[in-house]
Amino acid sequence: MMSEYSTSATSTERQLRVELGDRSYNIMVGRKLMDQAGSLISPLMTGHKAVIVSDCNVAPIYLAKLEASLSRAGIEHSTVTLAAGEKTKSFEHLQALSDKLYQKGVDRQTVLIALGGGVIGDLSGFCAAITMRGIGYIQIPTTLLSQVDSSVGGKTGINTSYGKNLIGAFHQPRLVLADLDCLDSLPRRQLLAGYAEIVKYGLIKDAEFFLWLEENATYLLEGDKALQAHAILKSCASKASIVAQDECENGVRALLNLGHTFAHALEAEVGYSDRLLHGEAVSIGMVMAFDLSHRLGLCQKADANRVRNHLDSIGLPTNLVGIADNTWTPDRLVRQMGLDKKAEAGSIIFILARAIGSSFISRDVNPTELQDFLADTLSAA
Repeated sequence: MMSEYSTSATSTERQLRVELGDRSYNIMVGRKLMDQAGSLISPLMTGHKAVIVSDCNVAPIYLAKLEASLSRAGIEHSTVTLAAGEKTKSFEHLQALSDKLYQKGVDRQTVLIALGGGVIGDLSGFCAAITMRGIGYIQIPTTLLSQVDSSVGGKTGINTSYGKNLIGAFHQPRLVLADLDCLDSLPRRQLLAGYAEIVKYGLIKDAEFFLWLEENATYLLEGDKALQAHAILKSCASKASIVAQDECENGVRALLNLGHTFAHALEAEVGYSDRLLHGEAVSIGMVMAFDLSHRLGLCQKADANRVRNHLDSIGLPTNLVGIADNTWTPDRLVRQMGLDKKAEAGSIIFILARAIGSSFISRDVNPTELQDFLADTLSAA
């Protein structure tokens, strides 16, 4: 099980522990954690060498601060800087990163430090998982989305032309450092994309948290650090609890994919481009999941409307207007969903809802009903 998160000297410096036996680790959320990174990472080093992996957007902002912190702690380090964007999660960039690690003399005691958003975290974690059959890595997520989702739980991987995250491994980090100050440099669009994943946790199994978000979202997104800390820790605690029960997604962990079956199909249709950020796709996907649940007689229309209205109110997309074009068809979307890693024996797995805070795994959505639902959704775009 996962321990409740604890509060230290200030209300915005907190941590929780993900309990996975000898692979357990802490998630720390607070301000100025980048300055403390060296002293926090040092006890977790089995050797003396670290390689920082970042991208060309993040490195100019945070790399010098992280390097200074590592130097103060006596940690030898070097850096690999990659291109930014979802297309970096590819075989090509994985090969490039792997080659650079060996050029730098990586060994079994080397620790990778992923400094960036979900793309850098996923790619670095996967590279760590397969380098010498597994070396350690640290997550320092710099986006809201990566702080509440991709940095936690040990899912690592890359995309292929057949779908998102289809090649990967479960490989837990040794530590997650979520510095709240990183959120101040995010464009609002990126901040909103991360917020969509926070909403997800309320919709899965915590109606009270969703109500709290309805009441506090505006101030959270405007930069209130105490509210941000609470939302991040609450989200991480929810995910960590599920991961502790089902690390390799053989059961209940699939609930964390609420909205994602639709979202990954939408992302594939736009070629994993900036036309639709992952969190934006998840926002639309969650609305679609609740709309489909209502259509199937599983949940009240009021709940589906409440989800849409909240996401609308803070500026997230909730439909395909301006995104889909006349080449999109129900058949194409269904094919994309069938390639999703969550599909089993030809069946598409959906996370549906009986109410806000009451989601469940469904493997038996009628194909005709799904086609009709998608046709209606596309016709409204």
